[in-house]
Amino acid sequence: MATALARHILVKTSEEAEAIKKRLSSGSDFGKLAKKHSSCKSGRRGGDLGEVRSGQMVKVIDDVIFKKATNQVHGPIKSQFGFHLVEVVYRD
Repeated sequence: MATALARHILVKTSEEAEAIKKRLSSGSDFGKLAKKHSSCKSGRRGGDLGEVRSGQMVKVIDDVIFKKATNQVHGPIKSQFGFHLVEVVYRD
């Protein structure tokens, strides 16, 4: 079964996600922004979701983690929880 290491930032609005994504593209630290802005418990770990298996996350996030390019920030991605920015660190 495929596994991947990913991290994310979860916020309430698409606008907030876009503003954070701009800061990331300007060189801001993902972990620091996750700690400051993410409403997910993973924010305390710099957005680290740990190693996940395919099918473990909600489908829209799972699709990003297992189908999109690694080492770049994807999103905003809407789920029932809010808007996510997702970075896949590696995938097996």
